[in-house]
Amino acid sequence: MVGPATSDYLVRAIRRAGDEKAAAIVLRIDTPGGLDVSMREIIRAILASRVPVLSYVAPGGARAASAGTYIMYASHVAAMAPGTNLGAATPVAIGGFPKEPDEPDIGPGSRSGAASGATSGTAARPAASEPRHSPASASEAKAINDAVAYIRSLAELRGRNADWAERAVRDAESLSAAAALQAKVIDLIASSIDELLDKADGRAVLVAGERTVLRTRGALVAPVEPDWRTKLLGAIGHPNVALVLMMIGIYGLIFEFTSPGSLFPGTIGAISLLLGLYALAALPLNLAGIALAVVGLALLVAEAFIPSFGVLGIGGIIAFAFAAMVLFDTGSVPGFEIYWPLIGAVLIAGAGLMLIIARMALLSRRRAVRSGQEAMLGARAHVVDWAGGKGHVSMQGERWNAVATETLAPGEPVVVTAIDGLTLAVERRAEPFPRTGTIS
Repeated sequence: MVGPATSDYLVRAIRRAGDEKAAAIVLRIDTPGGLDVSMREIIRAILASRVPVLSYVAPGGARAASAGTYIMYASHVAAMAPGTNLGAATPVAIGGFPKEPDEPDIGPGSRSGAASGATSGTAARPAASEPRHSPASASEAKAINDAVAYIRSLAELRGRNADWAERAVRDAESLSAAAALQAKVIDLIASSIDELLDKADGRAVLVAGERTVLRTRGALVAPVEPDWRTKLLGAIGHPNVALVLMMIGIYGLIFEFTSPGSLFPGTIGAISLLLGLYALAALPLNLAGIALAVVGLALLVAEAFIPSFGVLGIGGIIAFAFAAMVLFDTGSVPGFEIYWPLIGAVLIAGAGLMLIIARMALLSRRRAVRSGQEAMLGARAHVVDWAGGKGHVSMQGERWNAVATETLAPGEPVVVTAIDGLTLAVERRAEPFPRTGTIS
């Protein structure tokens, strides 16, 4: 997927190639598409590159769908391996409720409002008067027209087929490697990196405004693999990981709110929530799923503060389960589906949390009150001085005003029977309190 992690990896690799004065850099492509914002960052890096960029769709069976097609058009040399394809570059807006049955589902969206998110698929070219995809709204028409102008400008810059590029955006057309070469969409077909470098040798390209002749035959190939940072960001961007991070973040914050000062739940929850939000920014979302997630969060928070005997908590868990099923619109991208076992685990975890909370509530209900005025009723005290039905008593190291209906003597043990402001009502205890801290 073309996303923030991918763009960061490629932009840094292109800059490194320029710093090391490489003869060229080869981008090996196999992508179903991705985010418009990330795609444009990659293309800007290609256009500003100080070394020639060769895009190569490989190995056999790979594709440069959607965002990959734009990157191919932006590259100085575009090549494909036999058995590959490119195209299907119609932009799709993120969010919204599920599409109507007759609306083509052609890929994920972008956080900027439209993305090059189409899955590949070879189809016959529709008649000019019968486009396969018609804009459903003014905003969609704007996105498509913007995408058409963008890819045509890239095609004109590199001298490639601009008319087919427009059809790839408007009608989601795709081409095989051989058809793409015949239509002048790509520059050559190569079965391997070495063959690509041999065939590209001697070609004249425009690099950073200057005419450059490629000298790639026999060049030493130095692979630039994704580092741990790229792999980590890429893993976080998976819908299943994003769902887990969001749940950890939400539960962590709930624990912190109910038990202020715990620190660990709040810290872990905040970090997980921020990582989850990063993933949400890199994935196509469904507004219905977002609404269900918000409702579920509100119900879970309410359960922590409002006695509902678990009704609100169970409702929140159910809302989260449905939100997990529809939150990410990734059905058109293989490998990006939400796993049903994960949804089941979320339900079990939520139900377990509700059972723990219910058990703690029952236990606390059976325990004696340990704070406030209620905790002082029945507390032990000793008379300090007494005269005329009132005096002072010592309780828990504090001196209190006290009254009683009987005459008491200094040192007598008493218990508190009532509280009126700062005055205690006491009565004599028949037996003295046991002494502590002495050895007989």
